[in-house]
Amino acid sequence: MKRDMDPFLAVIAAHKGIIYKVANLYCRDEENRKDLIQEILIQLWLSFPKYNEQYKLSTWMYRIALNVAISFYRKENSRHPINHPLPEQVLYLQEEQGGGNRDTDLDHLHRFIKELKEIDRAVIILYLEKNSQQEISKILGLTATNVATKVARIKQQLQQKFSGLST
Repeated sequence: MKRDMDPFLAVIAAHKGIIYKVANLYCRDEENRKDLIQEILIQLWLSFPKYNEQYKLSTWMYRIALNVAISFYRKENSRHPINHPLPEQVLYLQEEQGGGNRDTDLDHLHRFIKELKEIDRAVIILYLEKNSQQEISKILGLTATNVATKVARIKQQLQQKFSGLST
């Protein structure tokens, strides 16, 4: 069975940022990130004929991308157990010069988000993308109340991590 790829490619081109954002937050290694992007695209292609137009395309894409990323992340973590000590530079943050560098704060934020549990990472990604609690709940299959609670807890965690940098 042959399908017309043009509508699918148009959707991907319009919303490719979702795919890259999710892949970047779930994979540190570039080769794994490429594999994850490919897996997300395959799942989007397979699901495209079943897309329900009552939902926003971005909601549909986030749901698929995050589900694939979480599965990929779990599979990769079980395949590559950590059996060696962390490098010294990971354990100790270097003193920053010039104070309050926005790029450094953004780098820290990305690092802190990558340290969150998979579901919390998905929640905060969607929150930072300015999705409503209802939208996040639809994408992740959580209640809006649960989303609100998770967002508040994640914000508190991130705030504590940032305040730990200044001490």
